[in-house]
Amino acid sequence: MNFTSLTFLIFFALFFLIYWFIANRSLEMQNLFILLAGYVFYAWADYRLLSYLICVSALNFFLGIFIEQSQSSKRRRMFVGIGLLQGIGGLFIFKYLNFFIDSLKDAFSSLGIQLSFQTLNIVAPVGISFFTFRTISYLLDIDKGKIKAARDWVIFFNYVSFFPCVLSGPIDRAKNFIPQLANPRVFNYQQAVDGLRQILWGLFKKIVIADSCAQLTNLIFDQYQTLPASTLVVGPLLFTFQIYADFSGYSDIAIGLANLLGFRVTKNFAFPLFSQNIAEFWRRWHISLTSWLTEYVFTPLSIAFRDYGQWGLILSILINFLIIGIWHGPNWTYFLYGFVHGCFFIPLILRGTIGKSAKIAKGKMLPSFAEIMNVFMTMSLVMLTFILFRSENISDAYHYYGRLFSSSFFTVPIIPNGRNIILSVLPFLSIMLFVEWLQREKDHGLQIDGISYSFVRWVIYYSVFLSILQFNNEDIQFIYYKY
Repeated sequence: MNFTSLTFLIFFALFFLIYWFIANRSLEMQNLFILLAGYVFYAWADYRLLSYLICVSALNFFLGIFIEQSQSSKRRRMFVGIGLLQGIGGLFIFKYLNFFIDSLKDAFSSLGIQLSFQTLNIVAPVGISFFTFRTISYLLDIDKGKIKAARDWVIFFNYVSFFPCVLSGPIDRAKNFIPQLANPRVFNYQQAVDGLRQILWGLFKKIVIADSCAQLTNLIFDQYQTLPASTLVVGPLLFTFQIYADFSGYSDIAIGLANLLGFRVTKNFAFPLFSQNIAEFWRRWHISLTSWLTEYVFTPLSIAFRDYGQWGLILSILINFLIIGIWHGPNWTYFLYGFVHGCFFIPLILRGTIGKSAKIAKGKMLPSFAEIMNVFMTMSLVMLTFILFRSENISDAYHYYGRLFSSSFFTVPIIPNGRNIILSVLPFLSIMLFVEWLQREKDHGLQIDGISYSFVRWVIYYSVFLSILQFNNEDIQFIYYKY
């Protein structure tokens, strides 16, 4: 059930009315209704694996209670280990087992040994990478005494399967989200209005920007072997805008939907296209994932390796980014993507500037020349690595880079069947960048309370809405649905 589809619009409209006008008689009824809606939403995406989501929720619900009640550290570690084994093991089996089998067969084949192992017919549960990280952090936080175990199974099951976020995040922590489920919710008009505006901005980015860019990036990456470098440079450039508008658009919609229901979920993007170095980029990009890994992977590793000084920090960063790469899926391109981004941090670590970043154009309308160059260099590195991210395999990425850095870079670009696409998307892409630059200190692009004339605000709303209607194609899925 795609967020951009008419089916979801009808589903959510009915849910919203029942949630606020019928189920609001009691908190228990509201929570039970959210859970039911979440399971309907999830089953619509993949009904065969709804049972897995329910079983994961049940297991971790009881494990949380057992961890909290255990008096001996040995028993606590055992229960935490069971939870980690289920979470990481589930990810490995559903997402990486076939990849491991194929890689093992290829490795032995290169030595002249043929293995008879066969890959399995496995369907990965949608959103498994997202809800698994929720359950893992929940158990670890209980073990560390940061939170209490949930005693209401409906509340905990909702935490795992909250439908605006279950498929592609944001990855909320239990300490922030479970208390919101446990406390009564009252309809807040201002919060709902802001939620609608954020949904509208998310739909604009997804439908108008991302889906339009996708038409041309797909064409370029599919035909890169026949195109000059002057055209190939357009591929990662547009893909950067595509994946940003697609994923941040999804996050905007999810956050907006949560606002309509009286929830505050984790902010996932903070205008990363204006980052001045790679560390700042990752503090602004997929914030819920990077902050999760910082707390549960990078920080423990940096403590463990603290005796090795800067090199211990470098090793911690590299491991952290290898996990970020692999988290995206079973492909060596993702592994290398994460490794390269980890390497980008090394100069910052050696210079001691990894945690230093100044807000761009703070208190000014326009950035300085130095800030522009910092953003240009940072985003150039990001765009180049997105060739790895977008390529089907290492071979395709290697040949794409080979053709990109060639003498044909200085020829006239050839855009097969793409001129009309470029002409139609460029004005809207410029609008998105302009609006987000103006709003870079806000939570989202349409947070325009500062405009005193309501007429102007409604002109903006209707203009965005009409552009969405013009470009709408509900058959195109969000990119991060597959992660």
